[in-house]
Amino acid sequence: MKNSKPPIVKVLSFNIAHGLGMDGIMNLERTATIIEDSCASIIGLQEVDRFFGERSQFMDQVEWLGERLGMYTAYGANIDHAAEQAGQPNCQYGNAILSKYPITYSKNHHMTPVQQWYGNDEQRGVLEAVIEVDDIAISVYNAHLSLKDEELKLSVKEILALTAGSKFPCIVLGDFNAPPFYAPIREMNRYFTDAFLKMKQGDAYTYPSPYSYKTSDVDLKPVTRIDYIFFGPEMEVVQTATISTDVSDHLPIVADLVLARTKQIQPSKQKTSKAKA
Repeated sequence: MKNSKPPIVKVLSFNIAHGLGMDGIMNLERTATIIEDSCASIIGLQEVDRFFGERSQFMDQVEWLGERLGMYTAYGANIDHAAEQAGQPNCQYGNAILSKYPITYSKNHHMTPVQQWYGNDEQRGVLEAVIEVDDIAISVYNAHLSLKDEELKLSVKEILALTAGSKFPCIVLGDFNAPPFYAPIREMNRYFTDAFLKMKQGDAYTYPSPYSYKTSDVDLKPVTRIDYIFFGPEMEVVQTATISTDVSDHLPIVADLVLARTKQIQPSKQKTSKAKA
């Protein structure tokens, strides 16, 4: 007999800056330790490299983290170009989802770019995954969005269209590159609940990570909140926190979400993410 008690999942969002710490050292083990110590069971990571280059030692960071943490993984490359040497894997950079629960489907969605005179022209994306938590299927959308206002507005519209098409309760998380008072974030709040606002932690700043420079009197402290965990009406939040660390330029955030036991449609098996046990 299955447990009728609604499950609680700990969700984490973390822009890992390909493992580059505030001290200028790339060390993915430090990133893995932060994730492990958080006890999160569903993780959305942004700025993840796969064979990207020397900056991340040509690692497949997705596979490495999946094996290190014993989790299922899904990946969406937003930058994807051929390696300089023939026969080598493509250089990729994008978003990853890690889960202690099976990932039964995943798809990467490129956001529509908007050409403007300011800001970079980096391709942005949202990685979608369907995850089975006990007998409940949920859709998780992991976003890394643009710094450009018009593109950010369009991306949020596209995210809302994606979530509206989901058959399952939705979690939207990631690096939105915008503070809570920006119009696109207010638009997200029309359809989803901001976990930190719900817990009256709207001042839980995530960028930049705290760091003291030994060669000067400069101390960095978080001054804005641009990383979010949103959830749909089928869920409730019972706890939120930021994790203080300098292993990236963003602070990771976590939320404990209660998943209501509603009538479920079995998730599609048409595409299965790779898994690491």
